[in-house]
Amino acid sequence: MNQYEARIGRVCEKMRAAGLNQLMVTDPLGIYYLTGVFVEPFERFWAFLVRTDGGHVLFANKLFSLGETGFRTEIHTDDDDVAEKVAPHIAEGVLGVDKNMAARFLLPIMAACPEAKAVLGSDCVDSVRACKDEAEKALMRRASEINDECIEKLAAYIHDGATEKECADYLAGLYAEYGCEGVAFDPIVSFGANASDPHHMPDDTVVKEGDCIVVDIGCKKDRYCSDMTRTYFWKKADPKHAELYGIVREANEKAEAMVRAGVRLCDIDAAARGHIAAAGYGEYFTHRLGHFIGMEDHEKGDVSAVNTALTETDMVFSIEPGIYLPGEFGARVEDLVIVTDDGCEILNRVSKELRVLGN
Repeated sequence: MNQYEARIGRVCEKMRAAGLNQLMVTDPLGIYYLTGVFVEPFERFWAFLVRTDGGHVLFANKLFSLGETGFRTEIHTDDDDVAEKVAPHIAEGVLGVDKNMAARFLLPIMAACPEAKAVLGSDCVDSVRACKDEAEKALMRRASEINDECIEKLAAYIHDGATEKECADYLAGLYAEYGCEGVAFDPIVSFGANASDPHHMPDDTVVKEGDCIVVDIGCKKDRYCSDMTRTYFWKKADPKHAELYGIVREANEKAEAMVRAGVRLCDIDAAARGHIAAAGYGEYFTHRLGHFIGMEDHEKGDVSAVNTALTETDMVFSIEPGIYLPGEFGARVEDLVIVTDDGCEILNRVSKELRVLGN
């Protein structure tokens, strides 16, 4: 059994548990995950019908150059009625559809299949994608290794007169040198007061002595993402800011110490949030603790105060507490972790010791 057959098998198990015998997957990354075939369909219909009886079908426009896929493929053209092509393959009863399926296709298909009822079935794929297999874990380790090396080079590159945008552009060049497809998300490089905005986009701000420097970056290598954040200081660290950084780092480490299979995600969030709140800065930790990651930087699943789901072995998510003082200062420390039976594998190896650059 190859990795794609194994993944389809796991999705079919989830479908049976949900009372589904058919599921229409239209997310291009979901289809790639299950078949190894990637198409960017733009406005055209591209779908994979997963059936628990094994009668899976790919639906593809003739313009897509698929080659041999190993799956039954139903080809249509721009002149065809997509619903008419799909309808004969839809069984009576319940049809699961994923969250990406466009209404312009779903509604005509359901009109052509009056004996079928559509329900949201995304979790059958999303929950399987949340737990990475061995091939995926290897790819995510490599993406994080590259990210570690690039953040070290970026830290060494920052210089007097450097702007946030200049640093972000330098990073893009580094990723290209490592053969990455590009960034996993728009990089965040924030100097001084700009760091109080967790999602600040790099601008022409010039680094100055005493600034905190928040660097939140990730690359995409072989379709898999990395993501990490480190906070530095330029030439000197204000004692108050250094203390706040220490609180954030401790929160990161306390949460990571909580991670193992069978722990509620909300309890991991609480470990970090409680530490920051106890220090008197709870109101300044303004976002969830983490998000799931894989082929997309933000996949289904999060580490938040309201997510009571249990961790499972091989889930991959971020641990990224922060403190943000409006108009003054920000600090965040982020690692990616792979859940294990009795702990976690931390993918980022870059030191979290307080670091002053430029000296």
